[in-house]
Amino acid sequence: MKILAIDSSAKSASVAISENQKLLGEFFINNGLTHSQTLAPMVEDVLEVLKLNINEIDCFAVSTGPGSFTGLRIGIATIKGLAFANNSPCIGISTLYSIAYNFYGENKIVCVVMDAKCDNVYNAIFDVSKDKITRLTQDRLISIEDLFLEIEKLEKKVILVGDGAVLCYNKNKKNLKVYLAFENKQYQRASSVALAAYEFCLNGTAVIGSSELIPVYLRRSQAERNFNIVNDKKGTLL
Repeated sequence: MKILAIDSSAKSASVAISENQKLLGEFFINNGLTHSQTLAPMVEDVLEVLKLNINEIDCFAVSTGPGSFTGLRIGIATIKGLAFANNSPCIGISTLYSIAYNFYGENKIVCVVMDAKCDNVYNAIFDVSKDKITRLTQDRLISIEDLFLEIEKLEKKVILVGDGAVLCYNKNKKNLKVYLAFENKQYQRASSVALAAYEFCLNGTAVIGSSELIPVYLRRSQAERNFNIVNDKKGTLL
């Protein structure tokens, strides 16, 4: 089974194609360009390099969040467009879960953290054991302080990964048993999205039509929060 996967949930962007559990190719960039400029050319290039036609792709996968509101929408829209012509199956993968797949085959407690600003992070904790990844928490928005209170209760050492890893590590003042992942494994990658998607395909779960793909933000956008604040103030005046 050939899977084309995209991740555009943060500043970096990547496109990968896998066949079963084998990575055929991946393009990864972190140059600050907007994803609307980079994703389509990357898809074209990886297909051309691998001598594949889009019709040979059996399934499409994309990270659906949490992450950048705009980035997630661009990635999902791109996958919807690619899958629409042949009504191909799609899989939406949690961004946090896909990052845990960077450590597939190892034995670690992986704490994925993405910076959500104001000393909060998008977070999930996973127990990675050889060829199995087990959730210890659901995806959530949590304060860094509360997260470390939870980590204190864990028996094993914990590896911090994600674009909020350095932030959390620097705020660790209690000498907890936490350490940083190497940078090459710290961020989201389309290859990990593809690996996670293959797992779901094998299990027969989470395979949907392109029209059903939606982003998972975990919180309202800044515009929505500002709108509610204005309405609350108007209500107070009334």
